[in-house]
Amino acid sequence: MSVQKDLESQQKQQSSATSGKIKVWAAIACLMAGTAPSYALGLGQGQQAPQQAPAVNGMPMAPKPNYTEPLFLRPSAHNYAVGRGYLPNPIAPYFPGRMPNTNNYLNGLHLKDLIRNGKIYLSLSDAVLLALENNYDIAIQRLNLDIADTDILRAHAGSSLFGVNSGLVTGTLGGSTSTVAAAAGGGPGGTSAGSGGAGAGAGGLTLSANGQGPTPENLDPTLQAQVELNRDQQPQQNVLFSGGLPAINSNTDSYNFTYNQGFSTGTALQVTFNNTRLTTNNPFNLYSPTLQSTFNAEITQHLLQGFGLGINRRFMVQATNDRRIADSAFRAQLLYTINQVEDIYWGLVGAYEDVAAKQRAAQQSASLVKDDEKQLQAGAIAPLDLVNVKSQHASDEQALIQSQSTLEYQQLIMKQAISRDLSDPTVANAPVIPTDRVNMIETPEEDASVNELVREADQNNPSIEQAMLTLKNDKLTLKAVKNGMLPTLDVSAFYGAQAIGGAVSPVCSNSLFGIQSSTNICQSLPNTNYPHVFGNLFNSTGPNKGVVFNLNIPIRNRTAQALEARSRIEYEQEQMRLQQLYVQIRMQVINGQYALTNDRAAVQAAIANRNYNKQSLDAAIKKLHLGAATSADVLLQEKNLSNAESSLLSATAKYATDRAALAQLLGTTLDRYGISIVDAATGKISTPPTVPGVEPAPTMPVVNLPGQKQQLQKQKQQPVPEPEKPAPNGKIGSR
Repeated sequence: MSVQKDLESQQKQQSSATSGKIKVWAAIACLMAGTAPSYALGLGQGQQAPQQAPAVNGMPMAPKPNYTEPLFLRPSAHNYAVGRGYLPNPIAPYFPGRMPNTNNYLNGLHLKDLIRNGKIYLSLSDAVLLALENNYDIAIQRLNLDIADTDILRAHAGSSLFGVNSGLVTGTLGGSTSTVAAAAGGGPGGTSAGSGGAGAGAGGLTLSANGQGPTPENLDPTLQAQVELNRDQQPQQNVLFSGGLPAINSNTDSYNFTYNQGFSTGTALQVTFNNTRLTTNNPFNLYSPTLQSTFNAEITQHLLQGFGLGINRRFMVQATNDRRIADSAFRAQLLYTINQVEDIYWGLVGAYEDVAAKQRAAQQSASLVKDDEKQLQAGAIAPLDLVNVKSQHASDEQALIQSQSTLEYQQLIMKQAISRDLSDPTVANAPVIPTDRVNMIETPEEDASVNELVREADQNNPSIEQAMLTLKNDKLTLKAVKNGMLPTLDVSAFYGAQAIGGAVSPVCSNSLFGIQSSTNICQSLPNTNYPHVFGNLFNSTGPNKGVVFNLNIPIRNRTAQALEARSRIEYEQEQMRLQQLYVQIRMQVINGQYALTNDRAAVQAAIANRNYNKQSLDAAIKKLHLGAATSADVLLQEKNLSNAESSLLSATAKYATDRAALAQLLGTTLDRYGISIVDAATGKISTPPTVPGVEPAPTMPVVNLPGQKQQLQKQKQQPVPEPEKPAPNGKIGSR
């Protein structure tokens, strides 16, 4: 019975094992069928396999960004990515270079050309042109191009990178611009110096693993020379070892040279050449002077950690990517500053027209005061009506003064955005007259589909370009960190030789410890000079050669594990940041298109409201003259008209600024305005920009500001300085 039970249990185990194998093979077959293409499953065109959901960790498809071209942008002809060579000046690499005179703190000639009769007549195209030439934000960002070039020079020498900041410089006052910015390191306003600890970063992103990994070899050769002249006198305690001399005198001259050279393959070369000349009175020395030379050449190659061109040349690739990021940041700065200048310009236009409207309101209320005074004398109105009109006139005068102050400040805001020197009285005291107004012609972006605008923004927005380049750098860092986890295995092969010679010492002794040698060793030695000694280094007289393997295995390797994990997590963080940028840009594009539609409707409604209130005011004035209305009715209509004009100004300025903001988001401002980014990088604009969507301003009443009138009068009263008389030697005399 027990045997039968054992057989039954064995049969059950075999059957269960067989069924388990069948289940495993069935699962494998299902997996293969699920991952096989449609044609492998026999599905035709009419029968398509069900679409699978995209992978959670997969990167969604996005258009390739249009990188900023041409590469590289430079503010001057000097290229900081190329070091100074030995020709024609062999000592030039060891002295500081001269900074090109690119910093000009004076206003450009274009600004003075716009001054007529003590006033600056400024169009929007002129404002953009002057900002490209004089704006400090653009000038500061322009220097980042040269800073990025210095990292390229460092990378080709095998050194680590300092990095360059891609942040916007926002020192110009005024405007209300905003942009989507890629994650960047710390640093004040577009400068390259970062701040913070090991995990410094921005926007919640850490940047500590950047630049980690095996250190590349120094690609710049180094030559080290050491010359030592030593004069030594050593008293002897035991004359047995000094040939009976109480002191040993020795003169040692050493001439040692070392040459080191690294290569991008992870190879290091070291060549040493040492020479010694020794003269001594020691009778045990065969030669005096003694000439001794040694030569050794050693090549070391990394086999695991630090091996390969990709690891050792990664800083060069990263420096090039950083240079592209600097170019992209400069383009982003241009888009930002141009948009900011447009905001300031339309704010100036609004302030100018607001002063004109306030002047009209003050004139109308003043005229109404005169009419009511006459009617009061005639007994047609009560005294309280005149008091009410005078109160409204005082309010209009106060509003006019406030509007004039706002206009004067807006003019200063515009001047600091388009000039460099506000201490120049010609510029500081000149009122700025805007000559352009908003044209309400419909733009193509208002009717374009959202997907087209989003695709255009994804291709042209600098933040996407910078995020993609940052991902490339992080990928290189991750590859280097993974290589840094390997043990260190180096192989070294060396060949060397040593030779000795000189003149036989005149005090050479054939005895040792008082025992005379049977052979005359001193007289049997030949006298040799240095060329003979040098030749013996290469004729295998005294060779020294071999191979060395060096293996270093870190136990547990926890530091490298932590660094690799951190680098991998930071890379995933950058990927998420890129996807977030895509979402932000889509949302801002949709919002920008909605804003243009709403702004156009708001402008049309404001125009209709302004026209209605203007007609209502005219009708109220006519009724007042006919006696069918009171002064209070006219004052109410004046207030309504003033509010309607303010609403129209705000709606028109909002449409213009939203239109410029959408162009900045799409990254098409430079192409639309005809701005050459190469000229913008140099600060010398050959072709003036042409801003679309504007029209010449209609004839407006002259706006006079009390403060500026006083300044202009003082300037006219100042005597014109006479030119200095030439000195007798033909030069201008100095006081």
